[in-house]
Amino acid sequence: MKYGYARVSTVDQNIGPQVETLVAAGCDLVRQEVMSGTKKEGRVELQLLLDFIRPGDVLVVTRIDRLARSIADLSSIISCLEKKGASLLVTEQGLDTGTSQGRMMAGLLGVIAEFENDLRRERQAEGIAAARKEGRFRGRPANREREERVLALKAQGLSLSRIAAEVGMSRSGVNRIVQKQGRLL
Repeated sequence: MKYGYARVSTVDQNIGPQVETLVAAGCDLVRQEVMSGTKKEGRVELQLLLDFIRPGDVLVVTRIDRLARSIADLSSIISCLEKKGASLLVTEQGLDTGTSQGRMMAGLLGVIAEFENDLRRERQAEGIAAARKEGRFRGRPANREREERVLALKAQGLSLSRIAAEVGMSRSGVNRIVQKQGRLL
């Protein structure tokens, strides 16, 4: 059986062409996800496919970067598929890990995807640094209402983890607000 996996990073991107390509490639089922590909963790639809796939099945993606953007994640996914007796097919890059040549190409494409991701991060950091230097970038504006709620909950004696759960933000974000308040006093 062929299972398709389509992924885009943001809701602004169009997942439709990937789905069409996967259906045209003969996929019996296509799972879709809107999530960054930089990490395998948290990608529920991908994990569902990896858990469900059986010997002889094929996981199909349109491009290797739709599956993974790090060589470690790509290797982990391919290893999981191999242990289950399944393979990976990448339509646009003509890759099939059912062959030794395909496994080699998967490794090379994974290295390229990781390299592209690193370059993107570097360009983004350079752009932010230049904007800061010119005074155009100051980060996201503070949410005063949420900061006040965090401080009120902290004053009640709640732990940082409990406050984070209450206000829907990370523990480190809560900690930054509490520390900032301490510096201002």
